[in-house]
Amino acid sequence: MATEKGTLHLVATPIGNLGDISKRALDTLAAVDWVVSEDTRKTGFLLKHFGISKPQISFREDNEKRTLPRVMDLLEDGKSIALVTDAGTPGISDPGYILVRAALDADIPLVAIPGPTALIPALVLSGLPVHGFTFRGFPPHKHGPRIRFLKVDETSPHTLIFYESPYRLKAFLQDALEVYGNRRAAVANDLTKYYESVYRGTLQELVSLFENQELKGEYVVVISGVAT
Repeated sequence: MATEKGTLHLVATPIGNLGDISKRALDTLAAVDWVVSEDTRKTGFLLKHFGISKPQISFREDNEKRTLPRVMDLLEDGKSIALVTDAGTPGISDPGYILVRAALDADIPLVAIPGPTALIPALVLSGLPVHGFTFRGFPPHKHGPRIRFLKVDETSPHTLIFYESPYRLKAFLQDALEVYGNRRAAVANDLTKYYESVYRGTLQELVSLFENQELKGEYVVVISGVAT
């Protein structure tokens, strides 16, 4: 008799405030056989905080292709697995896509446990139009590729959303100003955390604001689209 395949659960976890985790996410993490984690140490802290003990498998950007066969073997053997990232929803600028595709190709059942993600609160807090938006994730690190990346949406009427690190935020804002002109924009920092901040203004105002600041944490940049 063939073994029934396990289920892959895509579990969203808090982006900063542990109080944002859902009961359904906790119930799922407590019930599965394995937890596949972007960083086992960070996920270990989360699990311990909520009194959950589960074996983990590291599934990071630099090892996900090597680890994929092991995870798929467990699913084929009937084991239930929760996929989590360091923060937010798996697959959204984090590992997860290739595992989802492999699971679908193998007829593995998939369940999404919705929850936190940084782009939506940044959008609604920005004060910019929310009826249509384009999420672009992390831009390229270098100036030339980043300019080309930004130009793809140069004429889009949709509000644009980007993730950026503290090491490249200033350069990104300067390049965005060069490509898009002096549009309205917002920069959200450390959403849901104690020092959560949202800065609003034109791109030129934001360039000037951050010019001499020491930057820390995670950033979401929201930029208005072309007026129609």
